[in-house]
Amino acid sequence: MGTEINEKKKGSRLGTVCSVFGLALLLLVILICLPLTVPRMFGYELYAIVSGSMEPAIPVGSVVYAKEISPGEIAAGDVIVFYGGHDSTTVITHRTVENHLEEQELLTKGDANEGNDMLPIAYHNVIGKVALSIPLLGFLLPLVTDFFGKLYLAGILGAGVLFRVLGGRMKGE
Repeated sequence: MGTEINEKKKGSRLGTVCSVFGLALLLLVILICLPLTVPRMFGYELYAIVSGSMEPAIPVGSVVYAKEISPGEIAAGDVIVFYGGHDSTTVITHRTVENHLEEQELLTKGDANEGNDMLPIAYHNVIGKVALSIPLLGFLLPLVTDFFGKLYLAGILGAGVLFRVLGGRMKGE
């Protein structure tokens, strides 16, 4: 009889450990996904910073949250996200130096660059104004955007559910 009670206690303790571990995995997935997904519901787009042109204000590995804005409202000193480069699919984050309203273009510069950008940015290439940047979060962005990252998150989520179910069954027996 005493052995049966001890085994129930061990099963109950192990069930609690499994359940808590499963909950920790589920919370980990939520904590990773929240700052990378919820802002999109409020009209913000996220971009990972991959070069040092905006350091030290926005270091490499940061995520910037950009909100669409009328280019005519952009002022000197505002950090903006825009399509630049020759292929017009490269996304760049730089600070606005001047807004030429009549020409409908912006003059920009990376904080770490010595001079202004060579080409002005046409209004139609502006994506938005940076509202917030969070250092290091850019390293997590692939976890919710690329295929293998989504597989890893799905695996962690599945393991969390599995541990929760296993823990519940062990505690119930």
